[in-house]
Amino acid sequence: MSEDINWDEVRALAARVDAGEALVLTPDVRELLLRTAREVAIPDAEAQAAIQDITTATALLREERGRIRSGSMRMMAARSEVRKLRQAGDTAGARKVMEDLLAVEVVPLYRELAEMALEDLDD
Repeated sequence: MSEDINWDEVRALAARVDAGEALVLTPDVRELLLRTAREVAIPDAEAQAAIQDITTATALLREERGRIRSGSMRMMAARSEVRKLRQAGDTAGARKVMEDLLAVEVVPLYRELAEMALEDLDD
């Protein structure tokens, strides 16, 4: 999954919208919003409904960017904490950090990375 994901377009679009550019629902933008919704675990029916209107599509774009951003921040913080705990010899504590992350993370890519980190702790 992770090799297929590139969120640069959705980040750039969200930045332009935040800077005041109007969201234009072209076929490419709709496809981007739908693809990203799947990648960040937003139900397809919800995303399909959102792309029918500029206001709801803009809210969808912001939700997608928010999930990408918050998931990334959680992952970075967890990895940093795991690194510290491993260096201190606390593998159980490191596992707990990743298990806690998995308990709240909804974005499949970040879940996959957390699961891989847990597997690495078994080595």
